[in-house]
Amino acid sequence: MAEVVFLTGVVDVIDFAGRLLRKKQREAARVAVYGPPAVLQRLDQALWVAEPLEFTPHVLLRQAAPLPAAAVIERTLLWLLPQPLPALRCDSGVNLGAEGLELARAHDRVAEIVSQDPAEVSAGRARWKRYEAQGHTLVHRPQT
Repeated sequence: MAEVVFLTGVVDVIDFAGRLLRKKQREAARVAVYGPPAVLQRLDQALWVAEPLEFTPHVLLRQAAPLPAAAVIERTLLWLLPQPLPALRCDSGVNLGAEGLELARAHDRVAEIVSQDPAEVSAGRARWKRYEAQGHTLVHRPQT
């Protein structure tokens, strides 16, 4: 079973995710990030325009895009994508609000980043209940 960490009450999801992903990069972790296309696009832009010493190499895969070459897959640690792809071999997944994905089956560890928006809070609670029903280990870390 996967460990699922809910990071709730996040004021700026893109900034928070960027800081988390830079930390994961320093740890050389392979991470897949999921979310609605508009959110992934904003994160992609934020990762490109970060301070020069904080640039976070990553690949944004769009829906139905072909997989990159094997050499790119091997060297890239951070992926932004619409759904899990086993070929990427990412141990960790970060969810920025994507719905209907079985992330705990695709990764050993999942971080669910939930903003303060009431609709996002409600969706996050529904995801918590699904993970709980599946028997995953759940951790709640409020960010207030």
